[in-house]
Amino acid sequence: MNTLFLEVVDAQYLFEYKILVVFNDGKSKIVDLEGKMIGPVFHPLKDLDFFRKFSIRYNTVQWPNGADLAPEYLYKIGKTQYPDSSVAAEE
Repeated sequence: MNTLFLEVVDAQYLFEYKILVVFNDGKSKIVDLEGKMIGPVFHPLKDLDFFRKFSIRYNTVQWPNGADLAPEYLYKIGKTQYPDSSVAAEE
């Protein structure tokens, strides 16, 4: 797949700083953002109540304060989630 057009089509909060992200290539990945939210815009996301309030906007995950991460970055750091499995594969 050409990652130039990679998009987040769905996302679901799991636990802690982990989100299950579904991409437009059909892959689902567990993205662990703990330790990856650097900079002032991400400071509010350290509060788990606020972290859970993300939505899909502009083809990626975005929080109410405007913080977002590129879908290519989420794809790169995510661990592939296989169907019928609660375990993510190491890549």
